[in-house]
Amino acid sequence: MREALFLVIAAVLEVGGDALVRTGLRGGRPIGFALGALVLFMYGLTVNLPKWDFSRLMGVYIALFFVVSQVIAVAAFHEKLKQPIVVGGALIVAGGLVMTLWQKG
Repeated sequence: MREALFLVIAAVLEVGGDALVRTGLRGGRPIGFALGALVLFMYGLTVNLPKWDFSRLMGVYIALFFVVSQVIAVAAFHEKLKQPIVVGGALIVAGGLVMTLWQKG
C-alpha cells in the first residue's frame, strides 16, 4: 500500500511539473520552467522509492500516471475526454492492475 502511495504522489508530481512547464511555454512565464524543473526532479526521486523491479514499477506507474494526467487535463485545461482516450485508458489501467495483482507463480 505504501508503494502505491509513492506512485500516486509521483504521478501528481510528474503531471504537475509538466503542467507548470506547459504554462511557462504558453503563458510566457519563466517561473513555470523553474518550478516545473524542481517538481519533475521531485517526481524522479519519488517514483524510485518503491523497491519493486524496474519493469513492474514503471508498468504500474504508467497506469497511475494516465489516470492522474486525465484528471488534470479535465480539471486544469478544461479538456473533454473522448471515447478513444477512455477506451485506450481502460486498457492501460487493466494492464496496471494485472501487473499489480498477479501473484508470482
